[in-house]
Amino acid sequence: MSPAHRAPRRALSRRQVLGIAAAAAVPAAAVAALRIRPQDGPAEATSSPGRSASGAPRASVPAPPPVVTKGGGTVPFRPGKAMLGAYLDLSGTTRAQAQQLRRQQTGRDERIVHVFYDWDDLLPRSIDGLPAHAFPMVSWRGTRYADITSGASDDLIARAARRLKSIGRPLLLRWAWEMNGDWYGWGAVRNDKNAKGFVESWKRLHRIFGEQGADNVAWVWSPNWNSSPVADWNTFAALYPGDKYVDWVGVSGYNLHHEKPETLFGPIYRSYAARKPILITEVGAVDRGGRTKADWITLFADWVGAHPAVGGVCWFDTDTHPGYNEKWRIDTDAQSLAAFVAMAKSARFSG
Repeated sequence: MSPAHRAPRRALSRRQVLGIAAAAAVPAAAVAALRIRPQDGPAEATSSPGRSASGAPRASVPAPPPVVTKGGGTVPFRPGKAMLGAYLDLSGTTRAQAQQLRRQQTGRDERIVHVFYDWDDLLPRSIDGLPAHAFPMVSWRGTRYADITSGASDDLIARAARRLKSIGRPLLLRWAWEMNGDWYGWGAVRNDKNAKGFVESWKRLHRIFGEQGADNVAWVWSPNWNSSPVADWNTFAALYPGDKYVDWVGVSGYNLHHEKPETLFGPIYRSYAARKPILITEVGAVDRGGRTKADWITLFADWVGAHPAVGGVCWFDTDTHPGYNEKWRIDTDAQSLAAFVAMAKSARFSG
């Protein structure tokens, strides 16, 4: 999550996107990464699938991608079941107190506990307050690619691997998230537009973790929902390390400018749901008054319900994020909390 999420630098109309998609010179992966204004998104269906509103035959709609039925590495994926967790940091409370509050409100524990660490931090040997059946998700900040590919960071990486191994239970490792954005030092744009450097760095980390026996780690590759800048070297495809090196495909997406869930998460789902389980690693919604936040939570829950390859969701549940007046916590009003509780208690989120 970053101030750069607030406003896309470039918005394309649906006509422009369709024009680009028709151009043979533009790779499909690049089109998938383009920003589309929410108001230009697909209209709601108003007639039968085979006919338009006027009764004329409708162009065929592409079939949804086949859905992966296994995977997740040490954190197994259950088709049609989504784990529900959060980054939880509430003002005036300890983590244990915040977790107790959410347990009282939702009637359940988190299944994923999301924590953040800097590149040169000592990674944890344990996670305070971790529920018995929860998985930690460690978001570990990156560094410049040359610091890794040169071998200069090998000892630091090996130390990190040993510490995560010592946790002694399966965990999710989300290294260098949102690498397709321009707001972090580990983004491709700040590393000479060198997507291959990111991939090489990822593979080096993966190899060193294997050498240290950190086989409890499930690897989460997690771009932002849209790329900044939009360029061939900054697409999902260009930055993807390969199926051998990824257990979960993650994505960050926030309803900041009336984005629909399909706008935020549809492109990554269509690109990878046939190959890897999908983990929505950061999500939240701006409250614009009335039921706007509650209605978006319900819309999001419905979207997940229609997309069985989504195996996990982590809400950005906080009111302490620097630089944001928006309260991302789920209980900013009674309606929003009720919508979240309904989602949490649904069968879809019983993973």
